[in-house]
Amino acid sequence: MAHSRGKLDLTGQRYGKLTVLEPAENTGGRTAWKCQCDCGQLVVVQTHRLRSGHTGSCGCWGKKKLPGTKLAGLTYVDGTCVEMLRAKTVRSSNTSGVLGVDWLESRKSWRATICFKGKRHYLGSYKRFEDAVRARKEGEKKYHDCFVESFSTPFEKPFLPESGAQAP
Repeated sequence: MAHSRGKLDLTGQRYGKLTVLEPAENTGGRTAWKCQCDCGQLVVVQTHRLRSGHTGSCGCWGKKKLPGTKLAGLTYVDGTCVEMLRAKTVRSSNTSGVLGVDWLESRKSWRATICFKGKRHYLGSYKRFEDAVRARKEGEKKYHDCFVESFSTPFEKPFLPESGAQAP
């Protein structure tokens, strides 16, 4: 099986009704993933289609748009994707291992940043890695966590696989 190395590992992540199971053979020169839809169907989807929200199911949702969404299966509020904030995916190319923390060689310091509603917020530069991580975690609490926790919709009810229906 041929799949890109040094790319994001999406295994176990959820995108709409899809759960990423494992890497699949590249399609059209792009990294692809074997996913299972909540309805049970298996499907292969390219990384960019999952992360951009263009594919959120095996097709069982069709073109149905849910309230408060831009794309079927993903929930956007003020231009921010709720599912992406929940996933907290760290790229495999991230050298610090912490989302939003990077080393600035020119300043010999760690920089902490966070993106929210289309804007990058500078959280500070730190000599110690632990301080940059702490700043990032505080930024997540301030910007992301409260936003995600306060957001709830009727379609977030648990899925009941035996009946194929949403819980009441």
